[in-house]
Amino acid sequence: MIVQLCGTLLEVMPTHVVLDVNGVGYLLGVSANTAASLPAAGEAGVTLLTRLLVKENSIELYGFSTREERAVFDRLVGVSGVGPKLALAVLSTFSPQALATVVATQDEGHMSTVPGVGKKKAQRLLIELQDVFAKDPDLQGLVGMAEPATPNASHVEQTDESLVREATSALLSMGFTPQEAELALEGHESAGPKLEKVVAYALRRLGGGA
Repeated sequence: MIVQLCGTLLEVMPTHVVLDVNGVGYLLGVSANTAASLPAAGEAGVTLLTRLLVKENSIELYGFSTREERAVFDRLVGVSGVGPKLALAVLSTFSPQALATVVATQDEGHMSTVPGVGKKKAQRLLIELQDVFAKDPDLQGLVGMAEPATPNASHVEQTDESLVREATSALLSMGFTPQEAELALEGHESAGPKLEKVVAYALRRLGGGA
């Protein structure tokens, strides 16, 4: 099993890269997010985490910039009817953190924005992935899925600032502007101290349901 490669980037495209490792060129399928995180072609010493999938008529290699992205890919291709192409489409639309928020809030509307995912498939993906972020050791910490510790009085203000910062980051990764995120998070205190509930509150306001 090939789990990591390090070499020189020969080609970087939104859907794939070519990595030269000791004179051997490896073609790796990647998400648009991973492609965007990479340096320009010609850069040496580039490391990508990988996953090798063996099919009946082919052997395909996929590359990832983070352990979380690879873990989400593994979970997605494990869902019936979801192949590597659709898994990469999901990861091109959402960062692992943003996807965790979409799943936590069961946000069918945003899941349906993935190319190739209609309403029914969005519903099924949300159900299938519901427990993944809570149980996978590589994904547990994303978007506040773990139960937060109870803050003492001297840290309330700092905790709230951190909550707003993380919620803003999640909204930005979904494609909202900083101005939209700021307006949507006004009055977020009513949603409670959990990040997924604050993001759900903001999404309702952005959708006009506040």
